[in-house]
Amino acid sequence: MTPLIIRFAVGGTVVCLFAVLGDLLKPRSFAGLFSAAPSVALATLSLTIVTDGKLYAAREGRSMIAGVAAFLLYACLCIRLLVRNRWGATAASMFSFSAWFLGAFGLWFLALK
Repeated sequence: MTPLIIRFAVGGTVVCLFAVLGDLLKPRSFAGLFSAAPSVALATLSLTIVTDGKLYAAREGRSMIAGVAAFLLYACLCIRLLVRNRWGATAASMFSFSAWFLGAFGLWFLALK
C-alpha cells in the first residue's frame, strides 16, 4: 500500500510542477500540454526505476513511445475526419479510437511483445 501512496504523491507533485511551468509559458494553451502526459510519464518512469529497475523501466518507456505513436495516428485521423470530411465529433472520435486501438496493439504485437 505504501508504494501506491508514494506513487500518488510523486505523480501529483510532478503534475503540479509541470502545470506551473505551463502557466509561465506563452501561449496559455501550453498549460494543458505540460500538466498531463509528460509529468505522469516522468513520475511513473522514475518510480518504476526505483521499484523495478532500469530494464523494466526501459520496457515501460518503449511502451509509452508506442502509445504516443498510436495517439498521433488517432489525432491525425480525427482532425482529418472533423475538418476535411465534416464528420461530427462523436463519430470522428469513435472511428479514430478504433484506429488508435489497432495501432497500439499492432505496435505492441509487432515490436514490444
